[in-house]
Amino acid sequence: MALTGRPLITAMCIGQVGNLLPHMAVPAIMSQHLIPLWHLSSADAGLMAGSFAFGYTIAVPILTTLTDRIDARLILLIGSALTSAGALAFGLFANGLTSAIALWFVTGIGFAGAYMPGLKALTDRLPPGDTSRAVTLYTSSFSLGVGLSFLVSQLVADWFGWRAAFLVTGLGPLTMIAACITMSPHRPAPSGAHLLDFRPAFRNRDALGYILGYGAHCFELYGIRTWIVGFWSFVIAQHGGSDILSPIVVSFLFTILAMPASILGNEAALRFGRHRAITFVMLASAAVALLIGAAASASPWLLLPLVLLYAVTVPADSGALTSGMTAAANPSFRGVTMGLHSTVGFGLSAAGAWAVGVALDAAGGAATASGWLAAFCVLAAGIALGPVMLLWARMSQGEERKQNATV
Repeated sequence: MALTGRPLITAMCIGQVGNLLPHMAVPAIMSQHLIPLWHLSSADAGLMAGSFAFGYTIAVPILTTLTDRIDARLILLIGSALTSAGALAFGLFANGLTSAIALWFVTGIGFAGAYMPGLKALTDRLPPGDTSRAVTLYTSSFSLGVGLSFLVSQLVADWFGWRAAFLVTGLGPLTMIAACITMSPHRPAPSGAHLLDFRPAFRNRDALGYILGYGAHCFELYGIRTWIVGFWSFVIAQHGGSDILSPIVVSFLFTILAMPASILGNEAALRFGRHRAITFVMLASAAVALLIGAAASASPWLLLPLVLLYAVTVPADSGALTSGMTAAANPSFRGVTMGLHSTVGFGLSAAGAWAVGVALDAAGGAATASGWLAAFCVLAAGIALGPVMLLWARMSQGEERKQNATV
């Protein structure tokens, strides 16, 4: 019997967590294992970690727009299988920067067939009234999966070696494969658009504002998630170490807080207005990033509250941005709109991971407070562009309405 309603949402959220289990394996272990083993610079490490997002960016326009033509469940099934295979192959065969980039790139391609196609598969099977909160639950389960990815990857790598971390987390996507089996078939209505024709999404200025804002969000989110273990390792090294405040604990807390933050952010958007709530969160996040950068050499007990506050502000706009895009999208072009959303978001995710690494190298390295000040300035600048994009979209809509009224 096919799942519907809440059981379907639950199954998809569990599958999403499984698909995300390998997601942060490289960022989670690179500072302690891969960087010293392969003698990587910070820019090299950022490029390696960002190759996942780059693979995602290359593949997602095709895979997500295909969901306007064929059942998204099929793409989700294949993407989940490739995500698993890529992570397992990394654990078995990666032996340096080049092979690591190639294999992590392939894993990112797999996830391109899993994340947004999974959201499309879910929303295709729900009535419109259930969409907003279902989208928020699905996107916020992203944070739970990322938190577990950080935790499991680091624990397994420390106990059994870094290759084991990929072999264990690579089994996670099997849960989404199981969820796919429970879904009823769905045939999307013909949209009339050509494959990879993003013009309907670009013409929708309301959705485009959320898409560009999501890009700014992803730049900051992936930038800090890629480097949170490295940053906290620096903080602890300056103050003699701490089992209570280890990078494993802090990175897990940082990511797990994102789930309630995203849900609460979307609720605030529904109550106070989506643009207003998102703008407030983004500007607050930029301010917290600058405070952390300025206090990079301070005591971990002073930095911890700021880092945990940042753990809330960074993801608090995620659910509101994605549900806003979904609501603004024309149902006939929802797949292509989601495709552009993911392409922009994960393209800037790759840029964020690499840009932070470049900033670290340029300002003294990951072992210096000046390096981390530069890194957090880059993150603050990235997210501060989000409100600008939302304002531009709102003003463009106003101009279009005036022109239509005149005509």
